[in-house]
Amino acid sequence: MKKDFVNPIDPDRITLNPHSIEYAHTVGSALIKPEDQGKLKGRALTSMEFQTDMQLGQIYEQMQLLAEQAKKIQDRKSISEKIYLAEMRFEPIVNHIYHLYMKEDASYLLSLIGKNEWGRSKKTFEFVATVRLLADHTWDILDKSEDIEI
Repeated sequence: MKKDFVNPIDPDRITLNPHSIEYAHTVGSALIKPEDQGKLKGRALTSMEFQTDMQLGQIYEQMQLLAEQAKKIQDRKSISEKIYLAEMRFEPIVNHIYHLYMKEDASYLLSLIGKNEWGRSKKTFEFVATVRLLADHTWDILDKSEDIEI
């Protein structure tokens, strides 16, 4: 009489498709460790925050640069309006440097004489800005008074 073979391995611990199980199925298999999902998500979140903060910082710097450029254009427009309302006894030439002054009666004067070039003569007006006429007939501000708002 032949004895029936009884497999000592638990049928719940074997599979016909060993590649589909989540742990090593033989002693020589690669070590498979379950990942700590919280740690993975934490690292991913930290990395994502770093990248987005860096990109937002770059955008903020670009916005500041654009705001500075807009301010310079606004100042050029404002000074140009003042100069074209100012008294000038000559025809300004493109790319030449001139000096804007405010007279006692709050009107403006455009002059060829710089703020430090007056010598002994007494001037009765206040320096506003040193400007250069640009090709588009706006004025580039090279120097301006800290006391007078443009």
